[in-house]
Amino acid sequence: MNWLFPAALALTGAMGVVMALWGLWYLAGGAFCWKKAEDYGWHPARTKFAVLIAARNEELVIGPLINSLLTQNYPPELYDIWVIPNNCTDNTALAARSFGAKVLEFPGQAHSKGEVLQFAYHRLRGRRYDAYCVFDADNLVHKDFLMEMNHAYMAGARAAQGYRDSKNPYDTAISGCYSIYYWMMNRFHNAGRSALKGSAMIGGTGFMVSQRLLDQLGDWQAHTISEDLELTAQTILAGERVRWVPKAITYDEQPNAWEQSFKQRRRWTSGTIQVARGYFPEVVREMGKQPHLILADLGATLLIPAYQLSALASMAVGALAAAMSCLTVQGAILAALAAAAANLGSAALTATALAAIVITLEGKWDRRLLPALGVYWLFLLTWIPITALSFVKNTTVWEEIRHTRNVAPEAMVR
Repeated sequence: MNWLFPAALALTGAMGVVMALWGLWYLAGGAFCWKKAEDYGWHPARTKFAVLIAARNEELVIGPLINSLLTQNYPPELYDIWVIPNNCTDNTALAARSFGAKVLEFPGQAHSKGEVLQFAYHRLRGRRYDAYCVFDADNLVHKDFLMEMNHAYMAGARAAQGYRDSKNPYDTAISGCYSIYYWMMNRFHNAGRSALKGSAMIGGTGFMVSQRLLDQLGDWQAHTISEDLELTAQTILAGERVRWVPKAITYDEQPNAWEQSFKQRRRWTSGTIQVARGYFPEVVREMGKQPHLILADLGATLLIPAYQLSALASMAVGALAAAMSCLTVQGAILAALAAAAANLGSAALTATALAAIVITLEGKWDRRLLPALGVYWLFLLTWIPITALSFVKNTTVWEEIRHTRNVAPEAMVR
């Protein structure tokens, strides 16, 4: 048994190195977020867009979204708004039509958002659209969104992600945590990668994908419940990159309760695991043929659930190593608890400091965010058991999350 203590220390050290490398990789990319965003120049409005909105029981919130799209600073003859009701038990289709959108009703039971988007694409691809912009039904869209995406498309972008802002950051601590999370993704991931001529990550809403890219891919392919990450992987493996367009802003409704948050993050994590299983081997093969920083970054992103499990294992092994250094049971218990508390305290301080930095950089400081700032570390920590559960029982169910936050487009000013 004398080998257990050094073995535990060695394992803890190895896990610490893995986590440190991943953290440095992420922060190194984020360090370049200070650089000016990619300039796509000014181009006349020429891109013809199909705006796609997958909607399930969204009659309460879809009106303001459609209004924000109808009032775009973009020629109305160059875009169509298509709502795709699916699995509805309310009057989403009727509401969408009454506000001025076109409607494509999904036949039967939809099992994923990607399946709904694929259906819409198959119905619309003969209409000569240049590109498709995707939104969630609870969103509001900045009046310059389509014009900014037009600039990016005319400058050569084949896929692009806009700035994902929050519609309700002050409702609860949970909605505030989500808001901070998205601001952090905008700043550290998408802005940082873009500055390095890398790829942003499609975030589920407020993005654009071109007909040319879909022709290259062969179809709008959707095999997982994380259609956004899957499309990101497909884009990068096709030799393209997702461009970052921070002036194309979408305001997204965030969950207000822990139960909603647990359900949503479990779906996200399960989907990430599905995408990793399907695409990580291909990333490794392509890296073997021709190593590239964008491919390496994609591979690192797909392994995030594994890093989260490593963090849990590292904490457990660290506590075990501390306990084994003691001669009494009572001393071992106290040492284990002290080691776990030290790890948690360090993680909490780091997460809180990063959240405060992001709020400052994004110009979002408001005293109403203080409850979210205080529990942001816990929001991230709870992702670890969610990830563990997703590995044990991977969900493939696209569960509904009710949206009720009805906000007028003019109320969202950035």
